[in-house]
Amino acid sequence: MAPGSKARTALAELREDLVGDVFAPGDPGYDEARTVFNGMVDRRPAVIAQCVDDADVVRAVLFGRGLDLHIAVRGGGHSVAGSAVADAALVVDLRRMNGVTVDPVAEAVRVQGGAVMSRLDQAAQAYGLATTGSRGSTTGVGGFVLGGGSGWLDRAFGLAADNLLGVELVTADGERVRADADENPELFWALHGGGGNFGVVTSLTLRLHELPVFSVAQLRYPPSSGPDVVRAFREAIGNGPQEAGGAVVYLAGAEPVCTALVTYAGGEEGLRKVAGPLLTLPHAAEAVGPMPYREAQCLLDLPSGLRNHWSAECLADLPDEAVDAWCGCAEGMPMPSRSQHLLFPLGGATASGPTEYPVAYQDTAWVVHPVGIWADPADDERATAWVRDVRAGVRPWATGAVPLNLVGDEGPERVRAGLGVGNALRLGKLKRQWDPDNVFRFNHTIRPL
Repeated sequence: MAPGSKARTALAELREDLVGDVFAPGDPGYDEARTVFNGMVDRRPAVIAQCVDDADVVRAVLFGRGLDLHIAVRGGGHSVAGSAVADAALVVDLRRMNGVTVDPVAEAVRVQGGAVMSRLDQAAQAYGLATTGSRGSTTGVGGFVLGGGSGWLDRAFGLAADNLLGVELVTADGERVRADADENPELFWALHGGGGNFGVVTSLTLRLHELPVFSVAQLRYPPSSGPDVVRAFREAIGNGPQEAGGAVVYLAGAEPVCTALVTYAGGEEGLRKVAGPLLTLPHAAEAVGPMPYREAQCLLDLPSGLRNHWSAECLADLPDEAVDAWCGCAEGMPMPSRSQHLLFPLGGATASGPTEYPVAYQDTAWVVHPVGIWADPADDERATAWVRDVRAGVRPWATGAVPLNLVGDEGPERVRAGLGVGNALRLGKLKRQWDPDNVFRFNHTIRPL
């Protein structure tokens, strides 16, 4: 950080020049502006710049560079690691840059860097279109896509990054740059999984797909039926088309509840064919039928401000032994809490899509995703230990690959596992070109080589 007089002068100039709002410690609104989804994160940035357009982002980045500040970028603020905010850093807050513009003729959508998934889904659905989104409506689109992006539609339409058509960003030098297949193609490659390591992404253009009807089956079972439910789900997905997806989820409460969620990019008739093995199992409740995709995106939503700790493991296969191990891990869920114990399939268009991008889990068959969510700080150790125990419980079947969007700060080896070792080296060289000082480091960091 620069000496006090220089910093005060620069901050006064930023307040004057920025169209959006600027917050520093002690300002009214500062504490609210630094709050993120994960209630465990309590960091105090030096400055928060709430930008309203690309020019504001340039002003903010140049301000940060002038004071030798590292820069965190906030889109949805949903990262479990809380990477949207950092102590003594500049936060470039994009939440006011949340526009979504659909081109129904080109079947494409331009999304500003601060938009969350619900805005994208609602805008696209108005035209009977959709693209792969997160399994939650409050996730930021930018971070989700740049990290690869697995969701309910990935088996039908591929990963979110597979549908990326173009990116506009502001570099560490304050330069506005476009990256697509023709302009800065190497940078464009890096943005298909390399995260926010290369600049502040102010907009993304994504491919849309026709989705006039989306259907969901929700079935609830007693926890003791979990192994039978997972085997039936495995059969349903294994014999179903790539339009079928979903998850088996244990939901914590006073006691765990086992839920099968089958999603289908089509109508109810096709959904019932897919879900047949699950419908024949004895179950306590069911809801089967069409559901707007934007509403399906809200099924697992949780309020902001709770304490969170997540992780993930990728499995190449799901033998019965792995089924039993995964179900057994549900017994250790912290309760009462809002925790979720997820198992979901990949495959389909994810496996048959592009393989050249820095995403190392395209050929993964199944993903185990323990999501610890609780309110009482006294439960911190119990909840985080459960997440570690789930990973350990399924490790005999794990490939080592990891969807980086689903994990926090688990060290450089896990980052390399998420990107692929060869890709990580290539990304390190690009980082040296675009951000040699590692200004953008509050993410799954790629160090300049």
